[in-house]
Amino acid sequence: MEFEALQQACLTCQKCDLCRTRTHVVFGSGSPRAEVMFIGEGPGRNEDEQGLPFVGRSGQLLDQYLAAIHLDRQRDIFITNIVKCRPPENRDPLPNEWDACMPYLREQFRLIRPKIVVCLGRIAAQRLIRPDFSVMKEHGQWTEKAGTFFTATLHPAALLRNPGNKPLAYGDYVALREKIRQVCTHTYPEQRGGATE
Repeated sequence: MEFEALQQACLTCQKCDLCRTRTHVVFGSGSPRAEVMFIGEGPGRNEDEQGLPFVGRSGQLLDQYLAAIHLDRQRDIFITNIVKCRPPENRDPLPNEWDACMPYLREQFRLIRPKIVVCLGRIAAQRLIRPDFSVMKEHGQWTEKAGTFFTATLHPAALLRNPGNKPLAYGDYVALREKIRQVCTHTYPEQRGGATE
């Protein structure tokens, strides 16, 4: 399968120096048939250790928000990062590291063909929506690109540092639920012909 071949290529990637310091490549997780993609900046320490995206404290918070709008991260969405290997000491990725990894994200996008993309945090939003995007000012707003709806919300790690912003993020997830109901066809049970959750 194309998706499995892409994953294997990514797991053995040596296109930039991050391959020397990583423990695991973090390809992403969830359903290859997902209509909703969540995209962060890059893996942290917990993600590097486990090879899975958003598995530390910030991942637990993300799971709480997903549960609040009845999304299961394995069944209903796909979660990944722009950069698939952890930069040392969680520094920002360098331009050559972005460039080395972007083809993997583009191919994930091509194979999954999401109807909705949620950028987690400022850096992902600035790479995928607009270079001057302000998450604090523009979170929860929608931008359509070639038939795909993009939005951004505050990164879960930022919410752990500033818990007073959690209600803002919750509003973004409520808006996401409504957008899913508008544009998706099989994310929620009622869209698949099943019972409403």
